[in-house]
Amino acid sequence: MSVPRSVALERTLYTLAAPVLAAAPNLVPDSPANTVVQLAGAAGISGWILAAKSDKPGTGRKILRWSPLVFAAAVDVAARHTPGWGPYCLDALLAAGWAAAGLLLMPFSRHTRRHHRPALAAPAPPPQLQPVPEPSPAQPDDGADPFTRQVRRLWENRGMPGRTVVVTATPHPGVPNDLSLLLRACEAGRPITGLKEEDIAAAFGVDAADVTIKEVVRQYGREGGPAWKEVHVTPDAAERRRKAPTAHEWWADRIGSGPVPESQFVKEVRDNERKVTHYIAQVPDELGEPRINLHALAAALKTKYDEGRLFVTVDGSQVLVSLWDSSPLAQVFPATRELLTPDADGRWVTGYLGNGQPARNRVYTDRGAAHGLFVAPSGGGKTQLMALHVAADALWGAVVMLATEAPDEKTAALGKHTARYGVGALYMLRLLRALDALMEIRGQMPWEDGQVHEWDPSLPGCPYRMLSAYLDEFLSAARDGLYGAEIMDLAERVSVKGRKYGIGLKVAGQSIYVQDGFTQLLCENLRENCIPVVLKVAPKKVTDMFKALGIPPEYIPDPLPRSFSPAEAGRIERVMRGEPEPPANSNTGGAGWIVEAKQPDVLRTLFMDFKAGIDGYFPDTIATLTDHEIRELEARDLWFDWTEPPRPGEFGPEPSDDEDGDGAPRKGGGKRRDGTQSAARRDAVTSPRQALEAIKNLSGV
Repeated sequence: MSVPRSVALERTLYTLAAPVLAAAPNLVPDSPANTVVQLAGAAGISGWILAAKSDKPGTGRKILRWSPLVFAAAVDVAARHTPGWGPYCLDALLAAGWAAAGLLLMPFSRHTRRHHRPALAAPAPPPQLQPVPEPSPAQPDDGADPFTRQVRRLWENRGMPGRTVVVTATPHPGVPNDLSLLLRACEAGRPITGLKEEDIAAAFGVDAADVTIKEVVRQYGREGGPAWKEVHVTPDAAERRRKAPTAHEWWADRIGSGPVPESQFVKEVRDNERKVTHYIAQVPDELGEPRINLHALAAALKTKYDEGRLFVTVDGSQVLVSLWDSSPLAQVFPATRELLTPDADGRWVTGYLGNGQPARNRVYTDRGAAHGLFVAPSGGGKTQLMALHVAADALWGAVVMLATEAPDEKTAALGKHTARYGVGALYMLRLLRALDALMEIRGQMPWEDGQVHEWDPSLPGCPYRMLSAYLDEFLSAARDGLYGAEIMDLAERVSVKGRKYGIGLKVAGQSIYVQDGFTQLLCENLRENCIPVVLKVAPKKVTDMFKALGIPPEYIPDPLPRSFSPAEAGRIERVMRGEPEPPANSNTGGAGWIVEAKQPDVLRTLFMDFKAGIDGYFPDTIATLTDHEIRELEARDLWFDWTEPPRPGEFGPEPSDDEDGDGAPRKGGGKRRDGTQSAARRDAVTSPRQALEAIKNLSGV
C-alpha cells in the first residue's frame, strides 16, 4: 500500500534520529545536539500548553503533533542521568520506543490535519451517471422530459389505468408530490370511459379525494374531446387545504358543496360594533335563485339553527349570510319616540330584522289608509305590537279608537291615549257602526276645492283626519252569540271601503283562519292593504298560518325556536350529580315575522315599557273627529257613551206583547239605526260550532 510522501519522510527521520538520540548523551554529554533536543522539548511543552488553553477545535490533534519533540527531550534527559547505557541498555530501548511511537503516531497525525490530501490507498470513486429512463414500450419516444418518462414508466407498471397513456406530466412548483397529467386513450378513436379517481389514487399511493379528473378542451395544435383527460394529483395541496384553507377554499369545501350549492365566496365583513359577521357569496346566474339548506348551513358555521344566530338574505343571485355572536332576537330594542314617528312616506320602525335592518310598517299606503293585522298567541307580544302601532298613528296625527273584547291592564293604559276606548263585543259593534256611518259621512264632505275626493295624505285640503280603529281579540268578539254576526259583517265592509275614506281597520287576534271566524274577503282585504306581523306561532300552525296569508309554499319559513338563549353547559355533570335541569328561558315574546313582500322576514319588535309609563311615546294632545262628523253621528244616534247597556230599539224593533218580553236583542243582527237590515253573514257558518249556533238561533232555543 502506498503512503503519502510526507509520511514516508517522517518515518525515515524517526529511524535515523533514534540511534543519535540514544548515543549522544552517553558519548558526548556536552554535545550541542543535547541542547538542541532539550530546546525542541521545551518548544513542544509550550505547544501543549497553548493547545490546551485554546477554545478552537483540534486540541488533541495539536498535542499529538508536539508529542515527538517532548518525548525526545525526555529520552535525552533519561540517557544523561543513567550510568552508561543504563541497566538492561535502557537508553537504547527508550530511543527505539520513541522511534516506534513516531512511526505509528505520525502518520495518524498527518491524516487528522485539516488540509491534508486524500490518501492514495483510498482513491475517490469515479462519478456515476444517473440512469436514464428507458423509452416506454406503449408509447414511442417523443422527446419527453425525464420527469414525464419516469411518470410514464410508473403508469405502465400500475397497469395503465383506464387504458390510457401519459402524454405529459408536469410537477407543481413548491410541492414535492403534486403533479398534473395529460392522458389519452391507448387506441386512437376510442373514448376514455373506465378511468376513475380511485384507480389514479391507487397508482400514485394517495387518497381518492386528492385526485381530480377534468375534460380537455380542444386547443390549437392539440386534440381534445372524450379521448383525452386532464388529471391533477394534489396530495400536498389537499393537506394544506385541510389544515390552513383560504377563505375561498373554506367556502367551497364547507358551504358551496352542500348548504348553498354552487355558491362562490365573494368577501367576509366583520361588524365589531354590532357583533356580527357577514359572508357574501354569489351563485351563477344560470342556476337561478339560490337554494339554501338552513340547517346544513348552521352546522357548517358551527352553530344551531334554533339558536337564532344565523340569518340569510337573498338578493337575486347574491347571498348574504349573517352570523351573530348572540341572537339578535334575544335582545331588547327599546322603543323611542323618534323610531315611532312616521316619516314623510308614513313609515316607522316596528322592530329589527334578524340581519340587523330596521323593520318598518306604515300608517298609509298609495291606496289609502293602511289596515293592520296582528297575530300572536297569549303572551306573544300582541299588545306590545298594537301599542307601537297606536303610538305611530297618534304621532302622525290620526284619530285612534280602541275596542277590546276583554279588559286588560296594558290595553287600559293604552286606551288613555286614544279618542275612544272600551271593552266588550257590544262596544266593538258600536265602534264598527260608527265607522260604517263615517264612510258615508266622509264621502259627502267637500274638500277645500269644493269637490269630493278619495282620501290621499299628499293632497291638500282634506276636511277630516285619518282614523285608525283597533279591534283587539277580534275573533272572540266575532263569535259572540248576540253581536258576532254583525261585527264580522261590518268589519268586512270597513275593510273593503274604509281605506278610501281614511279609515284603517287594525285587527288583532290569535288566528287568521277562516274556519276560526274570519271571512275570506276580510282576510284578503286586510292582507292586501297592510303589512301583517305574526308573532310566536306554534310550530304546527306555521304552515297553515302563512298559507292563509297567501305566502307561496317555497317561502314559508321554519318555526322559531322555543328560546333564543343558548343551552346551559354542563348537563352531563348535572346528570351524574342527580341535579335538575335549569328552567328554560322563554324569551321569544315579540319575536316573529313581518310580511311586507312575498317572503316573511324574522324580526324582534320594539319594547314599550308599560311599567315605566308610556306617556312619553304619545303626543300631548289626542286627535278627535271633526265637529261635523260628530254632529252627523249624533243625528244617526251613533255617537254616545258606547259603554251603556243596549238602548231600546238599537238592535231592532222592540218585541210586541205576544213575543218574548225579556228585552233581549235579536241574535244574528237586526235593524240598524240607519234603517238598513243587518243580515247574517253569508259565510258565517264555517265550523260545527257555528252550525250549532245557527240551529239554536233558528229554533229559538
